[in-house]
Amino acid sequence: MRLEAPFWWYRERGALASALAPLGRLFGRLAERRAARVTPYRSRLPVICIGNLTAGGGGKTPTALAVAALLGEFGARACFLTRGYGGTSEGPLLVRKEHSASEVGDEPLLLAEAAPTIVSADRVAGAKAIEATEASVIVMDDGFQNPSLVKDLSLIVVDAGVGLGNELIMPAGPLRAPLDAQLGRADALVVIGSGDKAASLADAFKAQSKPVFTARIVSRQDSRWLRVLPVIGFAGIANPQKFFATLGTNGAGLEEKRAFPDHYRYTNREAAALLKLAKDRKAMLVTTEKDWVRLPDEEGTPLGELKFRSRPFAIAVQFDDAAGVKELLAATITKATA
Repeated sequence: MRLEAPFWWYRERGALASALAPLGRLFGRLAERRAARVTPYRSRLPVICIGNLTAGGGGKTPTALAVAALLGEFGARACFLTRGYGGTSEGPLLVRKEHSASEVGDEPLLLAEAAPTIVSADRVAGAKAIEATEASVIVMDDGFQNPSLVKDLSLIVVDAGVGLGNELIMPAGPLRAPLDAQLGRADALVVIGSGDKAASLADAFKAQSKPVFTARIVSRQDSRWLRVLPVIGFAGIANPQKFFATLGTNGAGLEEKRAFPDHYRYTNREAAALLKLAKDRKAMLVTTEKDWVRLPDEEGTPLGELKFRSRPFAIAVQFDDAAGVKELLAATITKATA
């Protein structure tokens, strides 16, 4: 299934978005009514949710990893809770090295490298599974709009270069629910990258005396290897152009860019085409960590060869005020466990 944001979501409100707006408002009202009928479960562990207000990506997974690292600095033992989008497992399932992206999704494999990770379509069942472990705090990667589990802190992530698009509710725009209702449930905002598309959202948080943090995407490795050969970048994530820009910022000489939809499953034909392009251009193939873990470990196929011959570029979210984020996390845990 191709997962692409409709072109009208991130443009000025045109005729198509305006025509769909009433349907979006209806969708939003129905979602709020369903949420109001749910009696949420309160875990005995603090729950910190990393979410966003729109459909698609925005940096939730690297932000969740950065939050878990800060929690570890003051002795908290994080366990990630995630839906495992794109995987077949409904869970609750503890992610292990032998699992594949087709089983648990791509993001859980990245999370599991940093801390124990539970995949569970049922967030309450997942939280209860984590309660039976040695974890002292649950970090949710996504799930902000899921009302079944009480969150002690909801940290909203937004891309500064994208913002909220036309600020309409799906299908007219990218919002998952009415903006005012979502702002009421949010506790803090993280604006990632450069740009002014999220300025009005940051102002709305500040107007409610809610903290706003800024962060940057940085390399987790020495990036000099990017300059050895020309680079062909390929990515199947929510915002491939952001990945390509990051490669360029780190010195890559991009010969070609190949963008695919989020969570994309490459075909052998596409893999063969990428391999041929790299051979013809005498270039190296570079992709995201998410894309790389989705490629199968198999011999004798173009997909297996693509994984062998491509290299993932590892990134991380770096908070500009890490001390402030850490203070917020510590206060949240203290309050939740009092």
